[in-house]
Amino acid sequence: MPGLLRGVARTAVVAGTATAVSNRVSRRQAGRWAQQDYAQQQEPAPPPAPAAPQPAAPDEMTQKIDQLKQLADLKAQGILTDQEFENQKRQLLS
Repeated sequence: MPGLLRGVARTAVVAGTATAVSNRVSRRQAGRWAQQDYAQQQEPAPPPAPAAPQPAAPDEMTQKIDQLKQLADLKAQGILTDQEFENQKRQLLS
């Protein structure tokens, strides 16, 4: 019987120690998670990204250059003759 009592006592000590260690680990981990959550809540939100600047309205000269490029493309494709191109160009630049 003394051997049986010793075995039961040893099992109780081992089980109690394991439970105590497990509980301590759980509490420590919960504390760490709580600290991380608190730290994340305390961090200021990043500032919003600056709004993209509004594109400037193209000035008159830029529009004329674009129209001249379109006329040159039409001439290169054979849609406009040389005389039609010159007339349109003169009209655009005047």
